[in-house]
Amino acid sequence: MAARIAQTTGAEHTAILGLGVYRPVRVVTNDEVAGPINSSDEWIQTRSGIKTRRFADESETVQSMSVAAAQGALESAGIAVDQVDCVIVATSTHLLLTPAAAPRIATELGMNGSAAFDVSAGCAGFCHALALASDLVRGGTAGHVLVIGVEKLTDTINPTDRSTAFLFADGAGAVIVGPSDEPGIGPTVWGSDGTQHHAIRQDKDWVEFFREIEEKGTDAVRPYLTMEGTAVFRWAAHSLEKVCRDAIDRAGLSTEDLDAMIPHQANGRIIEIMARVLKLPEHCALANDIEETGNTSAASIPLAMESLLRKGESKPGDTALLIAFGAGLSYAAQVVTLPKFALTV
Repeated sequence: MAARIAQTTGAEHTAILGLGVYRPVRVVTNDEVAGPINSSDEWIQTRSGIKTRRFADESETVQSMSVAAAQGALESAGIAVDQVDCVIVATSTHLLLTPAAAPRIATELGMNGSAAFDVSAGCAGFCHALALASDLVRGGTAGHVLVIGVEKLTDTINPTDRSTAFLFADGAGAVIVGPSDEPGIGPTVWGSDGTQHHAIRQDKDWVEFFREIEEKGTDAVRPYLTMEGTAVFRWAAHSLEKVCRDAIDRAGLSTEDLDAMIPHQANGRIIEIMARVLKLPEHCALANDIEETGNTSAASIPLAMESLLRKGESKPGDTALLIAFGAGLSYAAQVVTLPKFALTV
């Protein structure tokens, strides 16, 4: 008879127990980014809804921003570092192929032996990582999981590229996922559409860049993040309503049950379209952190969540729909109960 392998069981329900964020100190206006792309404050606001964004300086790294956000999440959750069994970092701007950012972040936080790894799912990365964290706790693989969404997109954009220079910014957000007496994280609806892989991409791979260095020397042009804005806009506007409705349905709720909707802060016009097609009730708060923060990719959902809570537009315990989409094209959505949060600047 074959040996029987023992199985673990975890919590019946999970929830986001605490939230922390880090916003870089430097506030950048539209006028500052408009010059190199021959644009204007009016054009940028009309095109994207952005008024200001945050740019990190050299001392504000993917690691340092993650650690600061994580400390806020731990504090608001009332969880000690030795209670965290796993760290998942969602990012596209840790510019080392190896090692991942997560192990160093865990070590700097004082965690000893916690599992730690990165997730690359573009702007949908935080919602992907949140789904993994919830499943880890429910499956008994981890008691508590630290989820971080962090980006330093200013390291990846060309300041003269009219499609990206005004849009992307920097920041970090973190949550603690753990067991709960009541369901606090609904089933995740996620997927991808590789036919649209070209819509948001690095414009050349590193091997191609190294070949250019050998051939052209200092005339070689480094890789940059590039985006086909019209393609992304059309895909998001026509594809995401079903994802949102499926996530609400799988949570056993209706739009009338939502207290807030927190979409990825990609573009103000996309946010408005999504809210309109879902016919959100009047009492449902709509996150619009893009006005002050720009598009921070994997960091945008936790940053927008914190903004709603800090401004009093939502409160801990409210029911919120999270929906994110980005490079891949990848997407993910889930309904959650909003957590306690750490105050930030």
